[in-house]
Amino acid sequence: MEIYQVDAFTNKPFSGNPAAVCIIDEEKPDKWLQNFAAEMNLSETAFIQKEQEGYNLRWFTPQNEEELCGHATLASAHVLWETGLLKLKNEAVFNTKSGVLTAKKSGEWIYINLPSEPPEETEAPKSLIEGLGVEPVYTGKNRLDYIVEIKSEEVLRELQPNMEKLKQVNTRGIIVTSKTSSSKYDFISRFFAPDLGINEDPVTGSAHCCLAPYWAKSMRKYKFMAYQASPRGGELKVNLIEDRVVLGGESITVMEGQVVV
Repeated sequence: MEIYQVDAFTNKPFSGNPAAVCIIDEEKPDKWLQNFAAEMNLSETAFIQKEQEGYNLRWFTPQNEEELCGHATLASAHVLWETGLLKLKNEAVFNTKSGVLTAKKSGEWIYINLPSEPPEETEAPKSLIEGLGVEPVYTGKNRLDYIVEIKSEEVLRELQPNMEKLKQVNTRGIIVTSKTSSSKYDFISRFFAPDLGINEDPVTGSAHCCLAPYWAKSMRKYKFMAYQASPRGGELKVNLIEDRVVLGGESITVMEGQVVV
């Protein structure tokens, strides 16, 4: 079995969000997949297996299987084209727990088509406010995450959350976002998921499935350039099309090898 490590949502090595992509030739037990993801110890390990129609795609953190992951989907499509398993002109089709996801390549950019996950406004739990240490401008929630808008980019960049407090919040993760003064980007964000063993995720594609409909409603536009302001950082093109979100990003392979167990 071939294994690749890809930095997603970046064109520079050692930035963006690293994902492992393992091409499996036969079905593996869930325990093996989870143990392998724990061994890789990255925010996500993707397992792709050829099917009659497209590829089966599953995502695992070191602790759990995920229902939706953007950067590991981007990385998986990148590997298929880079290795020649898929012709550049062909669309990548993935069968996942979040339905059929597709990816297309245009120049150096890959565009993945994901479901929109709009939030519903809700009251912020006490542990969420205490964990972030700031008062929200807005708090919402979808089936995956909480989303919190705060007052400024400066406050967002300087956040030092209390992860033990955030672990008490019943959610996959917490998206924190704000408008930006940058002329290049429309909004920025950070993503915290300590309950999954990921204190801060570098660049989170699935979070933008929530950010896109949220900012579309606020800004009255549907196309955005976004930046996730983690220490590694990464940029995304974001396009809300009805109930789908198309995310554009670049990727670069930094490691490849073979699985021998």
